[in-house]
Amino acid sequence: MATTTNTVHTGNHAPGAEKMYQDPNNTTNGDISRQMTHEEHSTAVAASKFGYGPLAHVNTSGSGRLAAFGGEFQPGLYKGVKDRKFANPAPLGLSAFALTTFVLSLINMSTRGVAEPNLVVGVAFGYGGLVQLLAGMWEMAVGNTFGATALSSYGGFWIAFAIILTPGGFAIEEAYTSEQAFYDAFGFFLMGWFIFTTILLICTLRSTIAFFTLFFTLDLAFLMLGIGYLQRNAENKPNPPVIKAGGFFGLLAA
Repeated sequence: MATTTNTVHTGNHAPGAEKMYQDPNNTTNGDISRQMTHEEHSTAVAASKFGYGPLAHVNTSGSGRLAAFGGEFQPGLYKGVKDRKFANPAPLGLSAFALTTFVLSLINMSTRGVAEPNLVVGVAFGYGGLVQLLAGMWEMAVGNTFGATALSSYGGFWIAFAIILTPGGFAIEEAYTSEQAFYDAFGFFLMGWFIFTTILLICTLRSTIAFFTLFFTLDLAFLMLGIGYLQRNAENKPNPPVIKAGGFFGLLAA
């Protein structure tokens, strides 16, 4: 009996589009067999390494790691953005965060006797807040979820920070019944950002050392500052050594 072969058409009629792949284990014992195209066979071999279904883990980058400025502000596995219509917004967002963090960290370390954070309010509103928030939105436009989440969130942090510390503007500190109650609330605020940064830190575990170190030092900065406001000194003021430690880690992050 003659063997019947079903040919699979790939949708185009270019030369070689219907090239067949014959299974070497296939026998022509009279059974009807279906030959795969070379493209189908290659796909099946690749898929068998990861498994089928929505949870198949495929590395589309060709590498498990990605530098922070390697085209995308995205750690680990990612799918590259094709036909980008925007410039890379990551350097702008990181620069806005770094400069604002640098200024505040110097104040937290009481550099040259400066301890009041009034000056950083303007920088936090304009550069660390607005510009970084815009960079985060641009990251979203180019399809970078991690960059959009990080930059937009920290842009919001700086705007919120500036609102809280605006002298005489929003009167948030004056609304508390005592200075200690404000310190506790501000400590909660900082500890919340410590938890958020820890989550982002976990996302960078498969990235570069520099990328991981950035979020690690920033995480420690939030932790130290939060502890400094919650665990105050004998005068019931934010603990100066712990606040300075937070400023030190902030400088490393910047």
